[in-house]
Amino acid sequence: MKLLILDRDGVINYDSDAYIKSLDEWIPLPGAVEAIARLSKAGWTVAVATNQSGLARGYYDLATLDAMHARLRELVAEQGGEVGLIVHCPHGPDDGCTCRKPKPGMLQQIAAHYATPLDGIWFVGDSRGDLDAALAVHCQPVLVKTGKGERTLSKPLPAGTLIFDDLAAIADQLLL
Repeated sequence: MKLLILDRDGVINYDSDAYIKSLDEWIPLPGAVEAIARLSKAGWTVAVATNQSGLARGYYDLATLDAMHARLRELVAEQGGEVGLIVHCPHGPDDGCTCRKPKPGMLQQIAAHYATPLDGIWFVGDSRGDLDAALAVHCQPVLVKTGKGERTLSKPLPAGTLIFDDLAAIADQLLL
């Protein structure tokens, strides 16, 4: 199985330190939707693992989050592709869950859903927490410079981390 796992905010859509709280605030990054569609049409399964502590903080509700993900699926479908499993962590940073990145719970959930090992699977993120989650389950950590990526790049990265400008550059590499 050709599986690619993506973080959401800062990788697929613009991020905000004030959180993405509404469908109107959920705005895809240039080329991201097209990249997912291109990968999907080439036989890749593209899954998403996203921390959404705004739920725990009361900034938005599950219906709003579901609407954002439905919009993502709709935009990718308009380009002829599809989005695989989307998992989210609804917990706050102090809730002690096992799913909030850098913990590996969401990545393990994706592995179980697709009944596939994660060794070497690319997990694309824009934060150190994403990279650490990847390492916890032996995924290949991949950093994009979008979102918080430039800020993350200014500090030491895990050995072997791959770095790309954006999701479109990753699609270009995987579809060579």
